[in-house]
Amino acid sequence: MSNPDEMSNPDDMDGLEEIGIESSSSMSKPNKRKKSVVLDEFDVVTGSDKTGVIGAKCSHCKNMLAYKRGGATSHLNRHLKVCVPRRVAESGNKKGPQQALLSFEVTGRSRQTLLSTYQYDKDKVRELLAKMFIVHEYPFRMVEHQLFVLFCQNLNPRFQPIKRHTLRTDCIKLFAVEKEKLKGVLASVDRISLTSDLWTSNQTLGYMCLTCHYLDAEWNLQKRILNFCCLPPPHIGIAIADCILQCLSDWDIEDKVSTITLDNASSNDSAVRILKDHFAEKGNLYFNSKIFHVRCCAHVLNLMVQDGLSEIRDVIENIRESVKYMKMSPSRLDKFNEIVKQLKLSTSKHLILDVPTRWNSTHAMLESALQFKAVFPRFKERDSNYKWLPTEEDWTRVAEVSKFLEVFKEATEAFSGSKYPTSNLFLRQIWKVKLKMNENSSDTRDFMKKMTTKMNEKFAKYWGECNLLMAIGAVLDPRYKMQLIKFYFPHIYSAKECDSHINEVSESLHALYSVYASIEGQTSANTSNVNSDIDVSKGKRKRDAFDAWAENHSDVIPENKTELDIYLKEGICKPSDENYDEFDALNWWKVNAMKFRCLSKMTRDVLSIPITTVASEVAFSAGGRVLDQYRSSLKPETVQALICLGDWLRHDLRVELSPTSP
Repeated sequence: MSNPDEMSNPDDMDGLEEIGIESSSSMSKPNKRKKSVVLDEFDVVTGSDKTGVIGAKCSHCKNMLAYKRGGATSHLNRHLKVCVPRRVAESGNKKGPQQALLSFEVTGRSRQTLLSTYQYDKDKVRELLAKMFIVHEYPFRMVEHQLFVLFCQNLNPRFQPIKRHTLRTDCIKLFAVEKEKLKGVLASVDRISLTSDLWTSNQTLGYMCLTCHYLDAEWNLQKRILNFCCLPPPHIGIAIADCILQCLSDWDIEDKVSTITLDNASSNDSAVRILKDHFAEKGNLYFNSKIFHVRCCAHVLNLMVQDGLSEIRDVIENIRESVKYMKMSPSRLDKFNEIVKQLKLSTSKHLILDVPTRWNSTHAMLESALQFKAVFPRFKERDSNYKWLPTEEDWTRVAEVSKFLEVFKEATEAFSGSKYPTSNLFLRQIWKVKLKMNENSSDTRDFMKKMTTKMNEKFAKYWGECNLLMAIGAVLDPRYKMQLIKFYFPHIYSAKECDSHINEVSESLHALYSVYASIEGQTSANTSNVNSDIDVSKGKRKRDAFDAWAENHSDVIPENKTELDIYLKEGICKPSDENYDEFDALNWWKVNAMKFRCLSKMTRDVLSIPITTVASEVAFSAGGRVLDQYRSSLKPETVQALICLGDWLRHDLRVELSPTSP
């Protein structure tokens, strides 16, 4: 057995002092043997021998060392000097030169991986934590969850837990920093288009979302949520206009706004009149105010179809109540599914209950019900309480209406695309809608004729204002130019109105170009030999009647040629049929910007104008997730920071959330 007095060896005393452990000689009561403080960093393991001790386990590396009670501890002291986990833990609290750790960082929009030295940065960790919670819409309380804290501390023992109030403060600070960055970006943009819409939260608070749209230096279409602010009632025109002007002043972009896209609410019409007067007074009303107010095309389509569907309201109500009756009871739904299996119908499809205010969901409900047409009468035989069975005539009407609405469905999908398509793409969709309505106007069936008549009335009421922007956008698509207008307008307007509308498009286009030409000081065209027939597309499509018509029609160019004259005279660009539908008009103008210096600037501003309010409506989905039943107490300023900053960060990081996120 080792000498009990071994610990009094001077060398051992020096060793203890080196690692910061107080020696037993400094303790009081020198006549009584004290426990060595070295053992504070070991776990004594007991056994069944006489001493009851079989060793000591290091608290840092978990290695077992020999030890007997009352025995020497110098070897334990030597172990502590070389124990790697202990030295690593201590290195975080020491200053001075240390061996660097390496880490891999993904930087920039190119997502390049770089090898760099690693140093724990508490502030950087806090910033990334705030971004994670914002981008993925996690609730603040999650930062205090025990397992989340344990997970972070296992990743790095130096992680310091924070409270949810601290996280909220970090998010607000990050919002202020990113807002200044975005202000700098918008300061370099010439023209900005706006979309706006209203939303009511589960707190019954009204919120207004204001989104800006513009083209960046690389001709990429960009959109950013500028404000998601609380709007107290009443939501009248003057209140909406004041809120928008306050937001624009805050962002310092009042002199950059070219258009605003809103739905067809009467309060929005009033707000537009106030905004138009305000910008006109300051001399900031662009495009001669002709297209300052853009009506949401998706909303116009919804109004048209809803008016038409009112002609078969009773049939739709029967089907809606039938679907609701099945879905409200699991036993009834099971019985319905049993009949589906007996008839060997597809079990992968199911009944859909619509949202009455959205025609496309009503269309989906009618289509799903048609697939189970044979099931409903058999269900009626098994359930005497079911009272909404459609008749055979009702099913015939539903089938005809469903087929008729396919063209509206295609147009709505184009208008509401997640990529927010440019305005040059919509006129062809409207032509298809109008063509379909014209075909059904002479239908002998009374319900179809009345339905089409109502939809044509709504089309005439709203589409005249929307057509000018879509027409100018179509002309600035090198595949279409004025030929598309001359081909489509006779199908959209009567013979008396057609020529006047074509002339209006041509005159507005030239007047708009004159404004840009005067700013640029340009009177004649740049005759650069840039190839304007370059193919910048990918995809596949079928040729239609316009392609054949355009080959035999062209415009006469005047002697004093402008860029606009040359562009219109050159003839349409003809991508291959395989690449036609995916043709990128913005990329074509980017390639030809040196040839059409002035016209390309006008095109940038026109094609960046959104035709729907989809971009703002998408924010309401995020608003519903942020202000769920568990987070309904968030203050409006916190909600705005989370919605806006989440939009900005997801763009920078190229993160897309699914509709069911998080």
